[in-house]
Amino acid sequence: MKNIALVGFMGTGKTTIACMLAEKFNAEFVDIDQLIEARQQMRIVDIFAEKGEVFFRKIEKEVVAEISLHQNKIISCGGGVVLDVDNIANLKQNGIVICLQANPEVIIERTKDYAHRPLLNVPKPEEKIRELLNIREIYYAKADYTVDTSSLSKMQVVDKIESWLKAKL
Repeated sequence: MKNIALVGFMGTGKTTIACMLAEKFNAEFVDIDQLIEARQQMRIVDIFAEKGEVFFRKIEKEVVAEISLHQNKIISCGGGVVLDVDNIANLKQNGIVICLQANPEVIIERTKDYAHRPLLNVPKPEEKIRELLNIREIYYAKADYTVDTSSLSKMQVVDKIESWLKAKL
């Protein structure tokens, strides 16, 4: 089976949906951020604070390239993975890229208690969310398929992806 990589902004459900898809398709779940934390032996928020975003994106790119060589993986990608065109190309090499999105109000509600998210540790996280969504919109549009999770249950999101995959493959 080809890989299925979930991209999208934080709070759209990537990790949760990826776990459910992995179980449904009997595939291995892979979380890019968890791999980075394990390899660096640091939390993402600490990597950003101590080594900076440029360092983090370099490590993220290496991990994406490595994971993309495999098959039968359901990959949960960090929200900014789409910012590097090589990441998208690598993910599409052996897989399908699905973007999960949600409206800003839903993202704000879902992420309001995310102290571990470095990009939200700012005085006005709502403004930062809207700003980042605007910047990343063109990158998220490069996905093969997009699901708006704003008003769907987790199972509805999984069902939509499964239906699309059956029609596509």
